[in-house]
Amino acid sequence: MGEIERITVLAGGIGAARFLVGLKAARPDADITVIGNTGDDIWLYGVKICPDLDTVMYTLGDGISAERGWGREDESFVVKEELTAYGQGPDWFGLGDRDLATHLVRTSLLTAGHSLSYATDALCQRWKPGVRLLPMSDQRVETHVVVDSESGGTEAIHFQEWWIRHRATLRAQGFVAVGIEDAKPAPGVIDAIDTADVVILPPSNPVVSIGAILGVPGIRDALRRTAAPVVGVSPIIGGAPVRGMADACLATIEVDTSATAVAAHYGARTTRVPAGGDGGGILDGWLIDDADAMSPAGAPALGALEACGIAVRSMPLLMTDLDASTRIAHGALDLATTIIGSSPRPSAS
Repeated sequence: MGEIERITVLAGGIGAARFLVGLKAARPDADITVIGNTGDDIWLYGVKICPDLDTVMYTLGDGISAERGWGREDESFVVKEELTAYGQGPDWFGLGDRDLATHLVRTSLLTAGHSLSYATDALCQRWKPGVRLLPMSDQRVETHVVVDSESGGTEAIHFQEWWIRHRATLRAQGFVAVGIEDAKPAPGVIDAIDTADVVILPPSNPVVSIGAILGVPGIRDALRRTAAPVVGVSPIIGGAPVRGMADACLATIEVDTSATAVAAHYGARTTRVPAGGDGGGILDGWLIDDADAMSPAGAPALGALEACGIAVRSMPLLMTDLDASTRIAHGALDLATTIIGSSPRPSAS
């Protein structure tokens, strides 16, 4: 595996961050670039909050709350309590005092005219995550969810409200990435994909995390043309998301909550696309859990993916600790190495 020196990762939040800890342990000398989802970003209380970027930064910088998986360790919520006392909401968003300092620094840089890329790099100067962390775009993109309104019609609410306040229990009719049409890949994003030795999709929400990144014009095309193998790690184990409510997101876009259905949703980079693919597939390899490979429906579904050009391997995928995350990272890299050593893949053009 010595030929893999440059690794590019498309990342959502908690699952991706924990995978990245294992990836750094597996390949401590690798040049790792992380392209983070910013579709979850939100302006609240006058500050710019970037949950996925911060989760990656805090986790790799040893500042994450181990219990929650988001926000800062040893956090307090005095400011949030004071805002609630003033009647200033929303009271459902867990804004911590230490976390607020990060948002204040970011916001001050943005209002001074700097880009989100610049602000992210400035914040990383403190946390030293050991990777190059890039936002997917410097332009503002926010995921909204279309739900039924009390008046009988529909309305769009911010993804964070649907996810945190309503716990994804409101029936979603669709997702809208506001601003995506005018967004451009942040500086360095396309180059990181073009020059990578391997591109990895760690376990992340395929609809509103990886899906948001793929929605930025130019990123999917870059994944289609890169010479690097594109390998994904399933966020679904045994027919359920490991964490969060990705099943509600998948149901909204009419994709089954299964490891094979998610792979089919991403599609193969060959000219043959599995059922459910969009005709512009991005995967060369897909890592699933042993439980899914051995299920009654596992063999036929895996065979269909393999027939379409997606190399599939299985192993235990629960990231219970650093050793488990490191083994999964090794598994993804081993799969990539196998793909590199196989016969040339069909052109993605």
